[in-house]
Amino acid sequence: QIPLVESGGGLVQAGGSVRLSCAASGRTFKPYAVGWFRQAPGKEREFVAAISEYRTSTYYADSVKGRFTISGDNDKNMVYLQMDGMRPEDSAVYYCAANLEGIRTEDYEYPYWGQGTQVTVSS
Repeated sequence: QIPLVESGGGLVQAGGSVRLSCAASGRTFKPYAVGWFRQAPGKEREFVAAISEYRTSTYYADSVKGRFTISGDNDKNMVYLQMDGMRPEDSAVYYCAANLEGIRTEDYEYPYWGQGTQVTVSS
C-alpha cells in the first residue's frame, strides 16, 4: 500500500499553465512507476502520462504530447505533471496512480490511487 496525495489543481485560463504534484505519504516512491489519469464529467477515466520507477522514461497520451511534462524526484518522494498550453478540454479531475510493473496506460494496471485534484480551464 502506498498512500498518494495530489495537489496543485485549480482554475486556469486557456493557454495557461498548472503544475500538479503527487506525493507518496510515508512511503518511498522509488520502486513505483507513476501515472497520471484524468476524468471529466460524463466521460471515462483516461490516461495522460506515466513515468518509470527510475524517472528515466516517460510516455504521454497523444492529446497532451508536447504540452504536458511528467517528472519525478525520488529523493523528495514526488512526481509532477507540468501542464502548459491548457485547453478547456483538459478540464477534469486529475489522479496520480502507482504500480510496481512499470509504465502502463490502463487504469486497471495501477493498484494505488490518490483522491484526485480538480483542474478547470476557462475559455
